[in-house]
Amino acid sequence: MDTFVQQIINGLVLGSMYALVALGYTMVYGIISLINFAHGEVLMVGAMVSWTVASAFQSAGIMWPGWVILLISMVAAIVICSLLNYSIEKIAYRPLRNAPRLAPLITAMGMSLLLQTLAMIIWKPNPKPYPQLIPADVYFLWEDGPVITLTQVLILVVTGVVLSLLLWLVNKTKLGRAMRATAENPRVAGLMGVRPDHIISATFIIGAALAAIAGIMWAANYGTLQHSMGFMPGLKAFTAAVFGGIGNLTGAMVGGVLLGLIEAIGAGYLGDLTGGVFGSHYVEIFAFLVLILVLTLRPSGLMGERVADRA
Repeated sequence: MDTFVQQIINGLVLGSMYALVALGYTMVYGIISLINFAHGEVLMVGAMVSWTVASAFQSAGIMWPGWVILLISMVAAIVICSLLNYSIEKIAYRPLRNAPRLAPLITAMGMSLLLQTLAMIIWKPNPKPYPQLIPADVYFLWEDGPVITLTQVLILVVTGVVLSLLLWLVNKTKLGRAMRATAENPRVAGLMGVRPDHIISATFIIGAALAAIAGIMWAANYGTLQHSMGFMPGLKAFTAAVFGGIGNLTGAMVGGVLLGLIEAIGAGYLGDLTGGVFGSHYVEIFAFLVLILVLTLRPSGLMGERVADRA
């Protein structure tokens, strides 16, 4: 039971990060039916910018509380990632908006490789330790039972707050109504006074902010980062978006959490179930098994794609 509960905790933390990135995929797809495969690299840039800011504080000998430095680095990461994603949309995707579907897909993959290469040049290819900005406190759920760290608690809390704010933004605000209208029919939305180009740019900016937060969470939780760190989380978050129903906000959240739980529970029991033939390092296969099963049995995902809500 201790092992099972521990893996549930690990799965919820992992799934929370997947959910934040999956929302970026599903929002962009809901608006312009594009899979932005460079989204994982935006996560990486957010983590790198946060590391740069935090390291600069340490190098300058500024002994502010860790949570203050983390907050400042998060704001810097969100700003940089928002500008980056805005530029990507305007330069790489907007000219191809009416092109055949294959062209923007290839462009997105090329942009992903370009961002990885630029990050390798700017921050060098060697892995970097992320500063310990949050106290390494460990809490036992019961005596000698499963544990949860303060970092993991903050990840769950921040994810819950961010997801609640996003749902409020999409469902209750003027911008959210414009996003839903643009997702349903950009031309009609334009006739009603909505500027589709502005709404699409806003969607990319919001997705970038979510990816930046997820990147910082990822680096803080695992304690290391490098230029290629965004590829696998981005790929799995895309799987989570398809799993839940790409184009559906709630589906992306549910898909991310479920995928995290599947991976964590699989990592905890895969060795026992296979008699030691496969260890926890084979856990990566679960994401792709889920993708194959979903695409085979239910291509629309668990929650389907609701056109009116897919912004």
